[in-house]
Amino acid sequence: MEAVEINAGEFYLRQLRADDRIDDRVALVGGGLCADLDAAGAHIAERADQWHTEETCSWAVCDQLTGTAVGEIALTNTGELDCWITPDLRGKGIATHATAAVLRFGFGFLDLPLITARPPDDAARRVAAKCGFTAEGPLGVWTRLR
Repeated sequence: MEAVEINAGEFYLRQLRADDRIDDRVALVGGGLCADLDAAGAHIAERADQWHTEETCSWAVCDQLTGTAVGEIALTNTGELDCWITPDLRGKGIATHATAAVLRFGFGFLDLPLITARPPDDAARRVAAKCGFTAEGPLGVWTRLR
């Protein structure tokens, strides 16, 4: 599948990039997802491959005006959602907007019957709750049905 961009209001979601025009590697390192620029480049290449194999749809969460990546959100073909935002911008509703947009994509375009998440902390659980997820059992899995 070709990567799809999503307008999420104040933010937009686009494929992660590391080319002569846009370099998201710095955001991946600054956000703590990758240890260095080489690892970030490998992550971006892996995400591009996952789009093509339809294993995972993933997006850089970007500021609408500058195009600067401020996080990443991903949704697997089995409906597992994961999202992170750079530490300096957490608590501003960015993850909630991105998650809501990806839920619409997952339920609408991908026709998934349910989407799950494993929020790692209280802030991520608040985002999940705002987006309609409910906790399911002791393993930390949260579920959102259509």
